[in-house]
Amino acid sequence: MLPETLSEEPLAQAIEAHNAAALRGGLRAVGELSLEIDPAHIVDVLRMMKQQEQFNRLSSVTAVDWYPVEPRFEVVYYLHSLPRNLRLRLKCRLRGDAAEIDSATAVWDAANWYEREVFDLFGIQFRNHPDLRRIMMPDDWEGHPLRRDFPVHGHKYSYQNE
Repeated sequence: MLPETLSEEPLAQAIEAHNAAALRGGLRAVGELSLEIDPAHIVDVLRMMKQQEQFNRLSSVTAVDWYPVEPRFEVVYYLHSLPRNLRLRLKCRLRGDAAEIDSATAVWDAANWYEREVFDLFGIQFRNHPDLRRIMMPDDWEGHPLRRDFPVHGHKYSYQNE
């Protein structure tokens, strides 16, 4: 059932009508709508937003680390409908011990590099991604630098091996 705060939101109503299990909550703040989506349904909702609601542009995919709070991670999808001049933010919460979600590359090719960046900097896995590897840090880099528990000065480098 649609939360009362979202009962007047047409996009929330569309998601509810399409897949009632997908919508977990949301809010409108500063004129922008943010909807929380069950991670198991994100690709279905993204596809529906693209095909039925004219959100034809994926502006960005990013993440937030809420450590030490669980669920620890939030993957955020920024959608833009050029024909309707609308923006929408979809969020999925992931536990720290299970930071994994389906890739949006099946819906938007543009998700490829955004997801690689989130993987590289936060360590979140994207299932079915065509090329999930580091994009910013060196291949032999240890850890994920945007995690809140990453050491402020990075991992100590051992000079004993030189």
